Amino acid sequence: MTNKLNQIGLDKQASSDLADKLNELLANYQIFYMNARGFHWNIKGEKFFELHAKFEELYNDSLIKIDEIAERILTLGFTPLHTYGDYTELSKIKAAKNISSGPVAVQAILDGYEVLLPLERELLEMSGESSDEGTNALMSDYIREQEKLIWMYSAYLNR
Repeated sequence: MTNKLNQIGLDKQASSDLADKLNELLANYQIFYMNARGFHWNIKGEKFFELHAKFEELYNDSLIKIDEIAERILTLGFTPLHTYGDYTELSKIKAAKNISSGPVAVQAILDGYEVLLPLERELLEMSGESSDEGTNALMSDYIREQEKLIWMYSAYLNR
């Protein structure tokens, strides 16, 4: 009889499904990160200093999350995607090019969260069903943080 558990004691098939979904989240986060980086570099206008700093916070936070997601995939026993071709093919977030307007950039961030948050909620549910506390805790933290950021970026846009 073959062992149905991976090296950390979780069901191998459930872990494979989680790793696939985590790779989808990773791909989307990579594009989200690059968009935030571009906004940081290219922002212009009245709120330059405020948004320049905010976008730097955002891309630094995204970089940490990218590493955490990739390491979680490895912990589950699988390989994280690691080419931009894979990221652009899988990501629902599209590259934002040559955006220098504050409101347009902030809306693009909010649009990115409209992709990330449902993926994270799906992963939260999947990880709960498979007793994967590590993935569950990550997603719970991400969701809580991003709900607050959505409120703040929406307030910036007067919504």
